[in-house]
Amino acid sequence: MKTATKNSIQALIVDDEALARRGLRHRLNTLPGITVAGEARNATEAIERIRTDSPDLVFLDIQMPGKSGFEVLRELRDEELPAVIFVTAFDEYAVRAFEVNAIDYLLKPIEEARLAKAVERARSHLDGRRAEAHKQALLRLLSEITGRSLESMGDVKGQELKPLGKTELARLAIKDGSKVTWVKQEDIEWIEAAGDYMCVNANGETHIMRKTMKQLEDDLDADFLQRIHRSTIVNINRVTEMRSHINGEYFLKLQSGHTVKLSRSYKDKLKHLQPD
Repeated sequence: MKTATKNSIQALIVDDEALARRGLRHRLNTLPGITVAGEARNATEAIERIRTDSPDLVFLDIQMPGKSGFEVLRELRDEELPAVIFVTAFDEYAVRAFEVNAIDYLLKPIEEARLAKAVERARSHLDGRRAEAHKQALLRLLSEITGRSLESMGDVKGQELKPLGKTELARLAIKDGSKVTWVKQEDIEWIEAAGDYMCVNANGETHIMRKTMKQLEDDLDADFLQRIHRSTIVNINRVTEMRSHINGEYFLKLQSGHTVKLSRSYKDKLKHLQPD
């Protein structure tokens, strides 16, 4: 079997005759950009493989014992339907094949040139279908942004795009016995470790919580709540002044007037405090 590539069509062969399956697999293996991902011997196996493997393209024998190829498609939901090329020994089925929107049909014995043409037709169809799915996804996104239902890209012209709002920041839950206090992260000015406890300073109040500094860091928004000392986290948006100290340390003055120390081992945090 060929090695599948990123853009390779994944194909399923459905035929009750082993020799027919082997012959079609051999011919497909000589064509670029298509990989035989599996085979099915009857309608029941075909339906199962289509649902579990989601092939891009199915070469579907029309006449099989039990259920026909047409009945296979009848049992599939719209979202499960792959591209289909019918394979038949009877030309009378060609018209009916196209009535159910088959991409193409092949007459047994299959000619190599005719097979290559059918595969290229399937590739064009799949590319178009993927492009349409991408367009529809874009339209859904733009509909959300504009607040209007858009049916085509032409409808986008003249529409005012609403600014995308920033997701509301998670609040910090501080448990004290049976009481839980919710503090907005943007209201936190600084946090200090005191033994096994954390002192969270926000809106002029100090809240005590039992948690390690590392656990608390994982709960906070690192965009503005930065650890500046082994025992201190600061809201960099609340820093109003920065003064150098000895040994590469700094003192940071906060909006409340409180001063905290940025230790030498956390000097990389300085880039967060520099003006843009």
